[in-house]
Order: sequence, then C-alpha cells, then structure tokens
Amino acid sequence: MNRDNHKNDRNGDGRVVYSTNPDFRVEADAPREPLTPDPTRQRLRVALDSRQRAGKTVTVISGFVGAAADLNDLARLLKGRCGVGGSVKDGDIIMQGDLKEKITTILRAAGYGVK
Repeated sequence: MNRDNHKNDRNGDGRVVYSTNPDFRVEADAPREPLTPDPTRQRLRVALDSRQRAGKTVTVISGFVGAAADLNDLARLLKGRCGVGGSVKDGDIIMQGDLKEKITTILRAAGYGVK
C-alpha cells in the first residue's frame, strides 16, 4: 500500500483521482505538436509580397500543417536549393527575392501540392 502524502490513483484517462496532500497541484500535460502529414496531403500556397518591406520582393510559402521542426527543415531545404536567405515566421516561410517559379518546381518535386 502506498503511504506517501498523496495517492497516485489514476483513472483510465491518466488524471489524478484523489490526493491528501494540501499542496498538491495537477500539472497540465504539455501541448503536443501536430503530426506532419505526408507531403502529398499538404497544399502549400506560394505568393509574392512586397508590402511593408521597403519595396523589396519576397516569396511567401504558407499553408504548411505540422510540427515546427518539419517546417524549419522545409525552409532549410528551400533556402539551400535557391541559394538565398529566408526565415520562418508565424507558420510561413519567407524567402528573399522573386522565386515563385523555382520554389513551386522544388515543392512539386518533393511531392507537395502547390497552389
């Protein structure tokens, strides 16, 4: 029998059922990142943007669904293949320059649906 200051009785879904410890606090599970679906199930949008960028054109890739690490890996792949700088911000990949056609070709070759 467990004689600690709190019981670790758990019901089927993993929640604490009862505790005798007055200082006991239930810790919420960390939010899990969504699983990244297969590239053939992804529908990415490639667009040009120059608003609020001092007149410079950038290519924005949006619509990616999945883990942040996978989004960063895709950005790294595109930056390496295009030979330009870029970043990931708010779930979008932002690449320097007008690379719409080149990025569309690279994404389609990787199996992504491109719009």
